[in-house]
Amino acid sequence: MNPLTIKVACSNCNLRELCMPVGLNEEQLQRIDEVVAVRRKVKRGGTLFRNGEAFTSLYAIRTGFFKTCVATEDGRDQVTGFQMAGEIIGLDGIVNEHHTCDAVALEDAEVCVMPFDRIEELSREVTALQHHVHKIMSREIVREHGVMLLLGSMRAEERLAAFLLNLVQRLHARGFSQSELVLRMTREEIGSYLGLKLETVSRTFSKFVEEGTVEVRQRHVRILDTDALRRIVNNQQACH
Repeated sequence: MNPLTIKVACSNCNLRELCMPVGLNEEQLQRIDEVVAVRRKVKRGGTLFRNGEAFTSLYAIRTGFFKTCVATEDGRDQVTGFQMAGEIIGLDGIVNEHHTCDAVALEDAEVCVMPFDRIEELSREVTALQHHVHKIMSREIVREHGVMLLLGSMRAEERLAAFLLNLVQRLHARGFSQSELVLRMTREEIGSYLGLKLETVSRTFSKFVEEGTVEVRQRHVRILDTDALRRIVNNQQACH
């Protein structure tokens, strides 16, 4: 079944500041509008692209939440990242012109499809766009480093604290609360991403609740003491 597609314009999108360069003039904005081919809807549990699929486009997430994952040799799904509205997904495909992971919608989502050959073409003319693409790639590299640090040396509490702080910070940049969030992913998916067993994730959440750091109601998480979470992460970093 073909995904639903609708024509879209960046110039009147409320997420423009998040996924497009700032300070473009009208003509440049119009040119970028031409780059975005269509909007595409992906149902919860649906796949935006698959590992091994030919790379043709980058996708700006307009609404919804995604996870990227790869199948391990024993058939499990290893979660490699979570992406939300205003973020760009699909950068993994640039290197070898095919995707290296699956992108799965954790809730009904909508993305703007940006054919990469058109982005490259326009980047030569609009240097702000070129800088912006480089910035997005750089942010991805920094994020990967952060994940490696997380998995390489942190205890369970430090991993979960860093994860919650990162998530709430990204949501806050999108105008959401600084202290409340709804987890779109399961405890199991969080564990897969953080390199922790499901029981460890649940136990660590319970520990945070007992200590009065967070309040948890199913998938609703309220951070009661942001400083306590920061201390958990920073103390770890000070030790290394």
